[in-house]
Amino acid sequence: MELLISLIAGAVGGNMAGGLFKNINLGVLANSIAGIVGGGLGGQALSLLDGAAITKAAGSTDSGVLIGQAASGAVGGAIVLVVVALISRALAR
Repeated sequence: MELLISLIAGAVGGNMAGGLFKNINLGVLANSIAGIVGGGLGGQALSLLDGAAITKAAGSTDSGVLIGQAASGAVGGAIVLVVVALISRALAR
């Protein structure tokens, strides 16, 4: 459940970052793909950093865990979008 939340939040975060910063906008599909990858990575990073709390709450619907997964997914999605946009811009030169 937490992974799904991270992936969805990553797609949202990637598209929000692309919408807010027009110079890194790669289009809805590319923003979503980069966001999903970043959301998965962000969710896994949160699990590694706070493994005991996540493991303890796994199987429950603790709202704090779900909010944390959504936030880390959205931030991870935005970060990966920025990195992908910078790399694609550097390769285009």
